[in-house]
Amino acid sequence: MALITNINGETKEIDCLSCAIISGEVENSGTILRTKHFDVHQDYEIPITGFIILSSVRHLKSVDEFTDEEKAEFMDTLTSIRKAIREALDIQIVYLIQEEDTSAHFHIWLFPRYDWMLEKFGRKIQSVRPIMEYARENMKTEENLNNINIAVKKLKDHLIQK
Repeated sequence: MALITNINGETKEIDCLSCAIISGEVENSGTILRTKHFDVHQDYEIPITGFIILSSVRHLKSVDEFTDEEKAEFMDTLTSIRKAIREALDIQIVYLIQEEDTSAHFHIWLFPRYDWMLEKFGRKIQSVRPIMEYARENMKTEENLNNINIAVKKLKDHLIQK
């Protein structure tokens, strides 16, 4: 069991975060898209607008475990959500990060890069963790959480229109 805290400061004990999000065990108002094989949502714990997680529905750790159907759906979903981030949120730079040792569900981060991040933390991949900690400690404001909700709605609407 793990104790998680969402971007609203609510804590819950769960076995698997991805399973809890997909099943509805944890309320996630940041869900953007759910396909047969993948779930796309605003990061559950880090309050950065446009920090999107694309997670497999089934337990697997790596792309080499995808079925042929999952491979095709993954690429379509990844490119669609990245395009939506660019067009709906005007985020021009995104880091795609995938770690195989962090979860029972394959997931890839679409981590947006804003000017404030570059000015305060730099451009290197090593800056991502300090940015996440900064956001966790300083960005749980009502205004920022509202901006995140607006961004989630924009992404949903954009994907529906396409």
